[in-house]
Amino acid sequence: MINTIKDRIKKSIATKQRVLEDESLLKTIQEITDVMVTAFRNGNKVLFCGNGGSAADAQHLSAEFSGRYYKDREPLPSEALHVNASYLTAVANDYSFDVVYSRLVNGFGKKGDILVALSTSGNSPNIINALQMACEKEMITVGFSGETGGKMKAYCHYLINIPSTDTPRIQESHILIGHIICELVEEKYFGSGT
Repeated sequence: MINTIKDRIKKSIATKQRVLEDESLLKTIQEITDVMVTAFRNGNKVLFCGNGGSAADAQHLSAEFSGRYYKDREPLPSEALHVNASYLTAVANDYSFDVVYSRLVNGFGKKGDILVALSTSGNSPNIINALQMACEKEMITVGFSGETGGKMKAYCHYLINIPSTDTPRIQESHILIGHIICELVEEKYFGSGT
C-alpha cells in the first residue's frame, strides 16, 4: 500500500513538472488572469461549469472569487452553474442533461462575461453546448481539459490542457492552476494594499 501511495504522489508530481516546463501553458495562465481582471473591472462575471469532480472544482474555484482567496476584500461576481439542484434536475428531466448549462449561459451570460468549462476528456456534450452558447453570446471562453483538449477546444478562446490522460492527475493540476489564477486575479484586481 505504501508503494501505491508513493507512486500516485510521484505521478502527480510528474504531471505538474510537465505543466511547469510548458512555457505556452504558463503563458495561457497569465493571459487568463489578465482577461479575468479586465472582465471584473468592466462589471462582468465569471461563470463555471463541470461534471462530477470537475463540478466540485468549478464550485470551489467560483467560491474563491465570490468569497475570498487570501485577502479580505469585496466579493467578485462568480458562480458555478450547477448549484441550483431544482433547476438542474428539472431541466435534465424535462429537456436533457446535455442542455443544463447552455440554458443557464443563455439566460445569464452576456457579452464580456467569461465561461470557465472544466472537462478532463473535453468531450462532455453539456460542456460543449455551454461553450457554443457562450460563443454565441460573445462571452470569453476558458477550457480546462486533459492532454488533447477534446472537442471542446474548438470553442475555447483559452485552453488549459494538462499534459496527461489520467483523470485524477488532470484534476489535481486543474485545481492547482485554478488556485494560481485566483491568487493572481485577486492580487491584480485589489492590489497589495487591500
